[in-house]
Amino acid sequence: LTGTSREQRAFQYLLAHAIPGDPYHILQTFDQWSYHCEHLSCVGPDKGRIVERVLLERAPLRVLELGTYCGYGTVLLAQGLPPGARLYTIEGDPRHAAVAEKVIRLAGFSEQTVELIVGPSEEVIPRLREKHGLMNADFVFMDHWKRCYLRDLRLLESHQLLAEGATILADNVLFPGAPHFLQYAKTCGKYHCKVHRASLEY
Repeated sequence: LTGTSREQRAFQYLLAHAIPGDPYHILQTFDQWSYHCEHLSCVGPDKGRIVERVLLERAPLRVLELGTYCGYGTVLLAQGLPPGARLYTIEGDPRHAAVAEKVIRLAGFSEQTVELIVGPSEEVIPRLREKHGLMNADFVFMDHWKRCYLRDLRLLESHQLLAEGATILADNVLFPGAPHFLQYAKTCGKYHCKVHRASLEY
């Protein structure tokens, strides 16, 4: 009725209730909105703790996120980066990217720390090195369309964008599911696989 999207309404709620420059409070406010107002398909606090733990263990300097959406996962990743690290995040929907850009900056992250790239992942990935300066990624977080997981993993491989020993964390591979991606990761011989059990967001 208002003519605004669910994501825009969530951002208005953030503006009214979140503390600017406080990433943790930004995420908490997002969670409050999703629990009590409207559901957003963000990572959420349960799976967010897994992301934080793996990020802390790996301490990557070059992080790639596929699927920015509203910027929840981006803020979650950015707040756990070691000093001097850089995060590249790709969002295919310009409307979501417009909201995410404001969320990321509201959380206090500059373009030097977080670069938001708008465009389909299959078009952006081949240009990451020459256009955006990403030589390779130590850590990849996949949270976009599940049917794109395998295609984009293969693209990252073919363009040599995965650093040796890189970690790939993929959300929702069991439900709604990315069976071809899982099968490839388990059988191609390039990866050690681990499934993290978690509940669906919110």
